[in-house]
Amino acid sequence: EPFVGPAGRLLDKAMAEAGIERTAVYFTNAVKHFKFIERGKRRIHKQPRVYEIKACQPWLLSEIDLIKPTVVVCLGATAAKSLLKEKASVTKDRGKFVHAEFAPFVVQTLHPSAILRQPDSRHRHQAYDQLVFDLKAVAKVVRQNTSHK
Repeated sequence: EPFVGPAGRLLDKAMAEAGIERTAVYFTNAVKHFKFIERGKRRIHKQPRVYEIKACQPWLLSEIDLIKPTVVVCLGATAAKSLLKEKASVTKDRGKFVHAEFAPFVVQTLHPSAILRQPDSRHRHQAYDQLVFDLKAVAKVVRQNTSHK
């Protein structure tokens, strides 16, 4: 299950601050098999190679097709590269919504683990605030584009 460790707890906190319920969200990984390095009891994920991202793309697009989301949030560079290809640059385009064939709204933002890896608490707080800001924008787009039944 995606986002269950420290990064998941950080994401849960950010989503709650943004007014997004975890139960209203579908989570998946852009790359289905992770290589990792063991550090004590922790497993540090290694960045996937381009061919690994491309190999998993059909599964990811099939999941999106089944869910038919209003908004797809790419958490980090791997997800963004998988879905937006050459347009993917989280540092340049974080928080900007684009249209894609698979969803009316797609946005890139920081991966929670990238926030946890920031060098000090000031940078972690700054990155966390950016994530919350982006998630608030996601919540607004969903509210504006979802019919009330």
